Amino acid sequence: MTLKQLARTAAALAVLTSPAVAEVDFSGKTIEWVIPFSETGGSAKWANFFAPLLSKELPGQPTVVVKFMPGAGSTKGANWFQEQTHKDGTLLFGTSGSTQFPYLLGDPRVRYEYSNWVPVMATGTGGVAYLNATDGAKFDGSANNLKDVEFIYGSQGATRLDLVPLLAWEMLGMNVEPVFGIKGRGDGRLMFERGEATIDYQTSSGYLSASADLVASGAAVPMMTWGALDEYGTIVRDPTFPELPTFKEVCEATEGCETSGEAWDAWKAFFVSGFPVQKIAFLPAGTPDEVTETYTKAFEAVRAHPDFEKLAEQEVGKYDMFIGFGAKRATIAGTTVSPEAKAFVLQWLKDAYGVTSLE
Repeated sequence: MTLKQLARTAAALAVLTSPAVAEVDFSGKTIEWVIPFSETGGSAKWANFFAPLLSKELPGQPTVVVKFMPGAGSTKGANWFQEQTHKDGTLLFGTSGSTQFPYLLGDPRVRYEYSNWVPVMATGTGGVAYLNATDGAKFDGSANNLKDVEFIYGSQGATRLDLVPLLAWEMLGMNVEPVFGIKGRGDGRLMFERGEATIDYQTSSGYLSASADLVASGAAVPMMTWGALDEYGTIVRDPTFPELPTFKEVCEATEGCETSGEAWDAWKAFFVSGFPVQKIAFLPAGTPDEVTETYTKAFEAVRAHPDFEKLAEQEVGKYDMFIGFGAKRATIAGTTVSPEAKAFVLQWLKDAYGVTSLE
């Protein structure tokens, strides 16, 4: 089943399978939504967008506060959440592709297990890569004129979601030197704004909230999106940025870049894992069914609001939202890659960055 088909059928399945639910009331309570990144990136924008909407729909209209726990490319926060168990339904945790990739690659710092957590909502996203004004003037829809440029990029780490842009730029024959160790993509954008980095990428929410202003001012030039998936699993233009070419289009226009073979198959596998199901909201292990169902119904009410699609498109982009059963299926899709794709990426990480401590 494709993600598009999943989006169409999840609501119907939820109606058929939902059990009777005991009454849950959050009156007078505060719900903490923990994000394992800094407050400047796309995950912060995502949680801050949904938090007030969720507050209005949960019974008792509790205050939903977004808190940040950055460190180790999000594994610090994820390891912390792994140790949490249900108490009163007032803890929510948000992950990103940068949390999924270390899990997929067997990073030794990972002490968390996705199957232990209770997913209640997941959304897809996209990403936009952009250049500074000087190098952007050389971009003609291909990377042919960029291969002699030495780029600097602020990165959370090659085993995080940054794997997707780093591998894409290498496939294009570009010379991009990552500076590892930033705590969130927003910090990478700040490096770009200060001139410390000359190339950057942001997920859609981060791009819409800040990077688009850099483009409007002439300080940045958009290069490409990673694209989106149609119902057949084919990469098509991102619905939030339909005017921008995809990486696939730029690759096809660039000498030496191939959209078939091992490198392409591995890149696409990790793109699919990291973007169509990019951000997921979880309740901790042991959460009772009645609490899970309460959150599911609240997120369903958020999605059903007549203004939701318009607001979401402006703030976080135009992407699928999966709830309840759909979120469970989406989580499986987002935390699974083929052995062949994993093997290729592990070898690439070793060759490109000397990363040898993974499985």
